[in-house]
Amino acid sequence: LSVVSIVNQHQLKLLRIYFPTILVIIIDQASKLWVKNNLPQWESLNILGSFLRFTHVKNPGIAFGIPVGNFTMIVAILSIIATIFIAYLHWQERNNHPLIVIGLGLILGGAIGNLIDRSSVFFTQHYTGVVDFIDIGTAGFRWYTFNIADSAVTIGIIFYLMHSLFTN
Repeated sequence: LSVVSIVNQHQLKLLRIYFPTILVIIIDQASKLWVKNNLPQWESLNILGSFLRFTHVKNPGIAFGIPVGNFTMIVAILSIIATIFIAYLHWQERNNHPLIVIGLGLILGGAIGNLIDRSSVFFTQHYTGVVDFIDIGTAGFRWYTFNIADSAVTIGIIFYLMHSLFTN
């Protein structure tokens, strides 16, 4: 094997490990940009009738819209620490079962996607929150509005749990 071949194999392995993370970040940020540029805040666009619609909202809190009051800076710092920990764990598990590697990659991509939004708290006095837009429900019940990053975290956790429950 030549040195070039070894380097290319190493790069391919890194790409395989980080592809889910990179893909989630790109799709998450592109979708949020589209929503910001095409839907005024609080406006909805029906995708599948009223069951699935895109509704532009900002979530200044944490998961499920839990408010954090004046602690947005602390939440952002804790988010950075958690993301670093997830990145470390992902690297440590890079040779593990694909459900673990892909699951952690999706979780990491989702964490970074929302961290990009959340980090604006450090650069502006008027932090408005993470962009959420996926709005699912029926007339009588609507789930919390979420985004691609949130979906990736959820799917990543499901992959991780599937590995824990169904593999030896």
